[in-house]
Amino acid sequence: MNRAAAELLGTFCLVFAGTGAIVVDHVSGGQISHAGVALTFGLVVMAMNYALGETSGAHLNPAVTIAFAISGRLPGSAVPIYLAAQCAGALVASMLIALLFGHTAGLGRTAPAGSSHQAFVLEAVITFMLMLVVLAVSTGPKERGIMAGIAVGGAVAVGALFAGPITGASMNPARSLGPALVSGELDHL
Repeated sequence: MNRAAAELLGTFCLVFAGTGAIVVDHVSGGQISHAGVALTFGLVVMAMNYALGETSGAHLNPAVTIAFAISGRLPGSAVPIYLAAQCAGALVASMLIALLFGHTAGLGRTAPAGSSHQAFVLEAVITFMLMLVVLAVSTGPKERGIMAGIAVGGAVAVGALFAGPITGASMNPARSLGPALVSGELDHL
């Protein structure tokens, strides 16, 4: 139960801060900037890794959970619990953003600026890069070493910096699901 609560809370924080930065950037007329949004995503992932990594591994992302299960680092019985908690955290965060700001900027949902094919390939590559880093700095279901959170947060920030303008740089199904469901904009989900 502690692991599920950690995944819910961590994914809530990720989606609230990250997609919240997109919404606040829109509301403020660009005060945060694209680089600021990318750094927000990277920094919140880093912070949650350090805050919750000992409890659940701070996956915060169904793609990470599935990668850990496939690599034999997480028991299959934990996967549904992690996925449910991550999706619930993303939904609650998106509902709170909608309560605070209405449906401004699509609640930070991911949508391609270019073609769907281009966005799909970019997302696949940056998600692969993220999984490579996550799996390289982890043992079992948790990260190893003091620099693991920085490496994972950095990988998120890099992906968001260069692919964000084209794809929204999700790298995370829960991060895309929450804003899409709450905004009712499911066309690019």
